[in-house]
Amino acid sequence: MQTEKTEIVATEATEVSKEELDKLLRYHVYGSMAVGLIPIPVADFAGLTAIQLNLLRTLAKKYNVPFFKDTVKNILSSLVGGALPTLASVPLAVSLTKFVPAVGTVVGIVTMPIVAGATTYAIGRVFIQHFASGGTFLNFDPEEVKAFYAEMFSEGKKVAADMGK
Repeated sequence: MQTEKTEIVATEATEVSKEELDKLLRYHVYGSMAVGLIPIPVADFAGLTAIQLNLLRTLAKKYNVPFFKDTVKNILSSLVGGALPTLASVPLAVSLTKFVPAVGTVVGIVTMPIVAGATTYAIGRVFIQHFASGGTFLNFDPEEVKAFYAEMFSEGKKVAADMGK
């Protein structure tokens, strides 16, 4: 029996304009913030994950990087969940506050858009940098970027707050 061999070929890094990347990232941050307004606990978190996967799929296409949905889901979990446990648990924790009648819903709806936008912004900036340097999903190491992710998350909170005005 012959087994099929899958070969992954690294492609040259593609030049993508800063304006194009900023527009793409802004679009996904707005989408994340809108999903954060969903009053149903965990539904907002699921929507946020879908938007972030779409962002990474689109970035991968722009940089000619092969996209593997299951691999990317694991990378997202590692980056957001493993690299910074205190920051990473924030989107899910905020989503879960919506289970608390009245006050929880208000707190979640006020807080979640900023947290969702900041997380998406940070993920986008991390992968823009990684892909621009010739990286792929297969050689991505969340541990190597956790300080940069934290920096971009903080910057993303400011960006999302300004976008929300």
